[in-house]
Amino acid sequence: MQAAPVRATAIPSFTEALRAIESLLMSSGQRTARRNAWTSVLEDRRRAKDRVEAQRVLEAVASRS
Repeated sequence: MQAAPVRATAIPSFTEALRAIESLLMSSGQRTARRNAWTSVLEDRRRAKDRVEAQRVLEAVASRS
């Protein structure tokens, strides 16, 4: 009986490697909480960017008067 040939697989990306380590170290609930927190951070940054843009528009309109 012959052994099955070994196939080389692609090296995982850095993100995939971090997720694999994360899954080993944390329970599912902690992973979900961390992802939710990061999503909130990104959303806060987007809203802050929108506020700055709105402020610039308001200032431009006010300076025309």
